[in-house]
Amino acid sequence: MSEQLIINFTPTGMIPTKEMTPHVPVRVNEIVDEVREACNIGITMVHLHARDPISEEPTYLREIYGEIIGGIREYAPDLVICVSLSGRNFKELSQRADPLLLEGNMKPDMGSLTLSSLNFNRTASMNSPSMVQDLARLMKEKGIVPELEAFDVGMINYVRYLEKKKLIDPPYYFNLLLGNIACAQANLLHAGLMINDLPGQSFWSLAGIGEDQLKMNAVAIAMGGGVRVGLEDNIWFDTDRTRLASNTDLLERIHALASAHLREVMPPSRFRDLLNLKKGNGQYGR
Repeated sequence: MSEQLIINFTPTGMIPTKEMTPHVPVRVNEIVDEVREACNIGITMVHLHARDPISEEPTYLREIYGEIIGGIREYAPDLVICVSLSGRNFKELSQRADPLLLEGNMKPDMGSLTLSSLNFNRTASMNSPSMVQDLARLMKEKGIVPELEAFDVGMINYVRYLEKKKLIDPPYYFNLLLGNIACAQANLLHAGLMINDLPGQSFWSLAGIGEDQLKMNAVAIAMGGGVRVGLEDNIWFDTDRTRLASNTDLLERIHALASAHLREVMPPSRFRDLLNLKKGNGQYGR
């Protein structure tokens, strides 16, 4: 049997709005319902972004993350849940770390850790060395596992530095994000270099920005890796941009590709074992 497929579901992100696509979930109940549908289709983990309930702008507030996580765990108590700690909109450690302070049934299993600063086409994501290290240190103290986000080969090398400083411990999970204008491009050479440079005891998923999502997801499925998929990275079903996608559309296509490659979706329980996470059902994190 082929290796099981990690599906990292990214339903919302920070960029898509209702004006851009009516399919993006932004309110708490919408996100909770969308993750429920994704669980019915089959996913391994979810990468969450929270939005302000009035403005629908991104928010770091733990109270809103807590509502989302609590709603999801009512029907999926073992789903691996990661909260975004993005530096695109929020610059202070107290803001970015706020969701890590959730406890009990609302405690996240993982938190995203972008390993360096980078430019997108219109904005920057600022991740100073001190910020990355402080977030890693707090996650280690809280027993929350970093979801390591690498947009280029140098970011992978920084993981070895964090490891030497004893701020992170294997096993690791990497999102390798390709196709951003100022970072590694969505081609086989760049993907292969990044995968080849991963430290031991690493599990990985490929993500593609925009129209590169399907290409990178397909490569990952064929190569035995995992996928990051959802409206956060891509709102279109086709590369000609004639049809807006729903999260269900994107997930069902991944399942079709996985079936063609004889790969089963990895259940959350298996992913928990691989990352030394607690079992879920009331016990979360590492």
